[in-house]
Amino acid sequence: MDRLYLFATLAGTRIAVETGEVEAVVKLTDVSPVPGMGAHVAGLSALRSRVLTIIDVAALIRGVATPPEQRGLAIIADIAGHSYGLMVDSVSDICRVPEGELPLRGQLDAAWKPYAHSIVEQDGHPWLLVSLATFIEGGSLAQAA
Repeated sequence: MDRLYLFATLAGTRIAVETGEVEAVVKLTDVSPVPGMGAHVAGLSALRSRVLTIIDVAALIRGVATPPEQRGLAIIADIAGHSYGLMVDSVSDICRVPEGELPLRGQLDAAWKPYAHSIVEQDGHPWLLVSLATFIEGGSLAQAA
């Protein structure tokens, strides 16, 4: 299939997200912490008169919160009727992948297993294909534990 993907780096790993899940990519500015939340919830922020819950996805993967001075970009998504900003290290491209999704191959870091469901290849490199919703669902499970 010839779908459009957003290519980004998250926790030092190349990821791809189907653009149908992406509303925008923004530079993070003011993020207000929320006391009592897990490390994966960086806080709340405002965007176009909406309140966003900012998710530190790297904290879900590595278990350590990203320092505020290292927060850069967030992918904005509407998941289950709520607005989220999912922090990423960088965004590199948006393009079509004519080959489509490929099955996961080789060893996958255990931290990524709940989130990656296949790969796509771009410029000769594999990118883990993730769904943004799995980070929210996984974060809810981490918070409940």
